Amino acid sequence: MVQQGFGQTNKAHYEKTPTGVKVSFKNSDTSIDQDVYLDVVTDKIVRVTAVPAGAAFPKQTSLVVVDSLHRQLKSLAVKSTDSTVNVQTAAIQAIVSLKTGKVDFFDSNGQVIVKEAKRNSSSFTANSYNGDAFYHINQDFIVNPEEGIYGLGQHQNAVMNYNRGKQVSLLQYNTEIGIPFLLSTNNYGLLWHNYSITKAGDVRPLLPLNALKLSSKEGEEGWLTATYVNRNNINEVYLSRPESIIDYGYLSDQHKFPKEVKLADTKVIYEGSLASPYAGKHVLHFKYSGYMKVWIDGELVADRWRQSWNAGTFELEKEMGKDQSHKIRMEWIPDGSESYFTLNWQSPVPETRKNLFSFNSEAGDAVDYYFIHGSSMDDVIAGYRKLSGKAPIMPLWSFGFWQSRERYKTQEEIEQVATEFRRRKIPIDNIVQDWSYWSEHDWGGQKFDLKRFPDPKAMVQKLHDQHLNIMISAWPKINEESTVYNEFKNNKWIYPRNIYDGRKDWIGKGYTSTFYDPFNQGARDGFWKLLDKNLFKIGIDAWWMDASEPDIHSNIDLDERKSVFQPSIGSSVRYYNAFPLQNAKGIYEGQRATDPNKRVFILTRSFFAGQQRYAAAAWSGDIASRWHDMKDQIAGGVNFSMSGTPYWTMDAGGFLVENRFHKPNATDLEEWRELNSRWYQYGAFLPLFRAHGQFPYREPYNIAPDGHPAYKSMTYVINLRYKLLAYNYSLAAKTFFEDYSMIRALAMDFPKDKNGFDSNDQYLWGPSLLVNPVTEKGATSRKMHFPKGIDWYDLYSGKKVQGGQDLLVDAPYERIPVYVKAGAILPIGPVLQYTTEKKQDILDLYVYDGADGHFSLYEDEGNNYNYEKGKYSRIDFNYDNTTKTLSLRERRGDFDGMLTKREFNIIFVSDKNVVGLDVPSKRSTAVSYTGKAVQIKLK
Repeated sequence: MVQQGFGQTNKAHYEKTPTGVKVSFKNSDTSIDQDVYLDVVTDKIVRVTAVPAGAAFPKQTSLVVVDSLHRQLKSLAVKSTDSTVNVQTAAIQAIVSLKTGKVDFFDSNGQVIVKEAKRNSSSFTANSYNGDAFYHINQDFIVNPEEGIYGLGQHQNAVMNYNRGKQVSLLQYNTEIGIPFLLSTNNYGLLWHNYSITKAGDVRPLLPLNALKLSSKEGEEGWLTATYVNRNNINEVYLSRPESIIDYGYLSDQHKFPKEVKLADTKVIYEGSLASPYAGKHVLHFKYSGYMKVWIDGELVADRWRQSWNAGTFELEKEMGKDQSHKIRMEWIPDGSESYFTLNWQSPVPETRKNLFSFNSEAGDAVDYYFIHGSSMDDVIAGYRKLSGKAPIMPLWSFGFWQSRERYKTQEEIEQVATEFRRRKIPIDNIVQDWSYWSEHDWGGQKFDLKRFPDPKAMVQKLHDQHLNIMISAWPKINEESTVYNEFKNNKWIYPRNIYDGRKDWIGKGYTSTFYDPFNQGARDGFWKLLDKNLFKIGIDAWWMDASEPDIHSNIDLDERKSVFQPSIGSSVRYYNAFPLQNAKGIYEGQRATDPNKRVFILTRSFFAGQQRYAAAAWSGDIASRWHDMKDQIAGGVNFSMSGTPYWTMDAGGFLVENRFHKPNATDLEEWRELNSRWYQYGAFLPLFRAHGQFPYREPYNIAPDGHPAYKSMTYVINLRYKLLAYNYSLAAKTFFEDYSMIRALAMDFPKDKNGFDSNDQYLWGPSLLVNPVTEKGATSRKMHFPKGIDWYDLYSGKKVQGGQDLLVDAPYERIPVYVKAGAILPIGPVLQYTTEKKQDILDLYVYDGADGHFSLYEDEGNNYNYEKGKYSRIDFNYDNTTKTLSLRERRGDFDGMLTKREFNIIFVSDKNVVGLDVPSKRSTAVSYTGKAVQIKLK
């Protein structure tokens, strides 16, 4: 041990450990009492753990970091100066101040990557819950104001770059996914090693409305005027009252509404003005259900809708001068007799916090995080997956089209839909059985109701005979009257509180119910045995893990949720966000043990760090069928992908539907068709392409008739999805073998183009395609940012656009704007009715002039794990732009059923050959390929 002294009251000690260093502070004038540990995992990964002085180092087994983690170090050196102790690897330096305990990270050239802010008295605040003692944890990081910060899960605020004074709640909730991993354009990541509810970014508490200076519509100071009127006759006023706090966020707040008013009949109009004691950017945070419109200074700035059982959120930014008054008007039409509306705000970020990004967690034993450095953002994600596990290759069929509905109520319904798809020759690979296929009382039994599904095994076989897979909804919820309740109760495999509270669900007469405890190994095994016995053994192919937050009840407040959710391994406060991780673990491990060679597929509404290793994909929950909701998914999906968790999708068409679309007039019907067309177009360029939602039915032929532009559009993109199968499946392999991310922010591939850092309405699909979904009603053009340094080609026409500019591009009804990067090598296959209909022995290879390019075509057996044993093949394509030469390299690897001979039809796209998917080429080169290297000169 070495002691560093700074006078009698400034003492810091450090000692080397086998993998790093421990630095201790006690009775220091310049630091809180703390022990700081640096544990080097690889040359690019360092774990930092800080605990109050003398406290034990956290030793519980991590739920996130994989057990099989092996250290890989080229070099490790610990050196000291008078004021620091330096831990140096081949790639990074982590320098601990012996005065303050703060840790700074530098690259091998001495350039700053990121720094901690000094820990203080707020870093560890003792607390407890249900007999579990812990600390409320806070850590600030000093970041570069120019860097882009991404990840942190999936959120519905349309924010792409979180380095803009934003607050992000890492909290599992329907439509919200909290993943405590941050990814920076400065080529580092932070895995915040904590399972509790966490705030990230600007973590200052949100302020209530009355922290602003309010004035009523009559000019009286201190409140806004809230006028409750008849929603069908706004001239009929029920009452008017002052309101200075708007806080109706949960069921427990409903008593705050005027007792003499029926919300289901009411429209509430808030009027007045507000002023702030601060100057700068203010952020208004809304939680709402029903219809919500907001005007500020006469400008309509929000027009939203959400059903009451699933309240939504949005944010509004407003630059405000100190003490400047701004008129505000809000019109709120509640959704039914129970509805929700809160309004809080963030003040401008003070100078002292301008360059801080923070993590603030409800419960933990330590400030605990992994710092990950890389040569690129992809390299950082590779480090994250080294810690938390690789994402397996999903089965080949999952890259086809999926049809779902809430819900197919009978065996006859689901069989009819399958038959109709095949009759119409609309390609499809997967059909989905949503909830309530069980008998009404038997939620949790995981068995079909034989009155409505008389022969489930025969039904599954019939679907398989039609080359369809079937995924089924398997809730982690168990009704008290179910056939399995007593077994789970007697084994202590459930959370009993909700039963004792008598809280009922919404099925039939209403049943008391609860959730099983996936933190208990016995409960996980018991749950899988139910799925295996009743569903897997009859041929079910994939699992839809709904309500995996767990969603005990959507609108009870957090304290109630915590009291109901009590994991066997510790308190709900400590483990709040980890339920979906453990839920997926049980299914994945159960199926792989039962059938080791059939690929697991899990679709889950909630997700946590590390869950990608359990063959889990996420969807964005019960979003609404509105244009603004479609746009919100873009940033949500991209940031989810940049959380190191690659498989993501959403309900194409949205889930929750306004009444006006149920029995639409002619105008609303055409909007419904256009909305779905645009949503299908977007969904075709995601890891999973699935349509799902409530009534109206979501099958393409139920949305629009043959010949309608909507029908043509939807069937076009479904067919295009299958033409891109070779490209998409190769991306999946790249995701596993190279820890790639299929959905990509512009910043990932163009980190020097800062104009793309905040782009929240376009993204890259793989290395080649730039996608810009149309999210406005009636739009036939889109503003599109073309990253600089490369040219781009229209996918459909082949027309070239120079990078480094923003342009208004065509977006006709039947096409989503998609551009291909110069240098891309894009394989396009034949039209298929399902992914395994035939071998892709003929592929068009589109080669785009203007830059060197590479693509690796990957193939394997498609539905087993032989690829883990090396049974797969690759064909590498390289394009040399200088010599205009395409090289087909010698094939590597083999597997059962591999094509030994095939044909590539080479299409060179350039200024002289302007061709695309909708403009067939008259100039191409056919190449017979037998696995030997070939070179082709392109003209």
